[in-house]
Amino acid sequence: MWNFFVPLQCAKGIFVSDERSCLLPGCDVVFTSCKSASRRANMAASGCRGVRSILWKYGSCGKNFCVSRSKTVPQLPVRQICVSSSLWKKNLAAAGPQKFTQEFIDKQVEEFEVGKRHLANMMGEDPETFTQEDIDRSIAYLFPSGLFEKRARPVMKHPDEIFPKQTAIQWDAEGRPFHFLFYTGRQSYYSLLHDVYEKILAIERHQDKMRNKGLFTSETKQILLTGSRWLLKEEIEEYLVENISDHDYVRLIQLMEKLLSMPYCSLEEEFILKFRKQLEAQSSKHEIPALQYDPQGVAFSVADGRRKTAKASITLRDSGSGNITINGRNYLHCFPLLQDREQLMFPLHFVGMLGRFDIEGSVEGSGHSAQAGALRLAISRALLSFVSEGEVERIRQAGLLTADPRIRERKEQYSTGTLRDDTTPLSHWIIVLYKQPYLADHKHKPALLLPINYIS
Repeated sequence: MWNFFVPLQCAKGIFVSDERSCLLPGCDVVFTSCKSASRRANMAASGCRGVRSILWKYGSCGKNFCVSRSKTVPQLPVRQICVSSSLWKKNLAAAGPQKFTQEFIDKQVEEFEVGKRHLANMMGEDPETFTQEDIDRSIAYLFPSGLFEKRARPVMKHPDEIFPKQTAIQWDAEGRPFHFLFYTGRQSYYSLLHDVYEKILAIERHQDKMRNKGLFTSETKQILLTGSRWLLKEEIEEYLVENISDHDYVRLIQLMEKLLSMPYCSLEEEFILKFRKQLEAQSSKHEIPALQYDPQGVAFSVADGRRKTAKASITLRDSGSGNITINGRNYLHCFPLLQDREQLMFPLHFVGMLGRFDIEGSVEGSGHSAQAGALRLAISRALLSFVSEGEVERIRQAGLLTADPRIRERKEQYSTGTLRDDTTPLSHWIIVLYKQPYLADHKHKPALLLPINYIS
């Protein structure tokens, strides 16, 4: 094996790692052969072009330039000449996400508390009652920002919200894992599956005991799950501090459903409810108008509704005969289409009160379909004053209290429709030839294509 040498000023960012390579006076970089030199040159980022030019220039005369035998060259310790930026970035990426120790988090919490007190004093507030909402309002006032991306705006949050949660050390000082499921790579997830299955076996053992005593019955106390749902995949991941796949999430929910379907599942009610999230009652967000009374003592309710550009106002009178008047006319004349009339009747039909109320309404704007939708929303809102809280929730779940947010999309110029591309066939275009004012060559200008609908 022949060795040849390249001066340091000509090749920076190269590492000497071959045990047969060496350093001589006046030379800083050593290559054991042309092939290994080329391979090492490709590993460097900053000096790769310079090394390749030197190899091309001196590669053919490598055997005549500073030639020596590797056996006669003394061995020297390997040293690093230069670290390239690309290799540094690779090392950072290989290290993975940054780990935050508990001491670091405690220090950040202490600095946050000090900063919160200073901010409260700046704003003239009491530091003891200075909440996170006050902090957000103060930061928005002191550092106004017009950035559209909210994550780019200045914030001051508690370190628990800034730094992600991490799993604690799961092995001792000698490297022994604490958990017996460490080999799975997701010990928290599989440990949860073991716990759920252990609950199922415990309920089955209890059922066997009840059968032996002759007291078994399938009509047992059931867990009340109304107004709650299973935790989502992201919420399960936050609970376990582990990433799971969609298949693993479905597998967990199926196992929980099996536990929930057992007759004596109420024995593990506390365990099951840990993986259920209570839904907020949406009915409380809807303002229920109070009943009003006319001079004759008849109760009535007033409500408004909108859809697209149509605006509707409804007066619902109790103890009526089912008459519906829209804009001073019978609704049959205002809405000749059966589908539009069904839209008006559906809220009354849903609560079983057809023929009980007299409806007086007015509507304007948009087309007949949007007007019918606006009237239906107004009737649904007016009905809330005449029904119970349970009926209000049923109406909300049916979607009768949800306004339609859709609006008409703008039509592109020269296009045949709102969502249709401009694919007008050639037969719909005409060719127009026109002349310019008198020119020396008397030539026509190029033909101009115009669509027929544009000319008309």
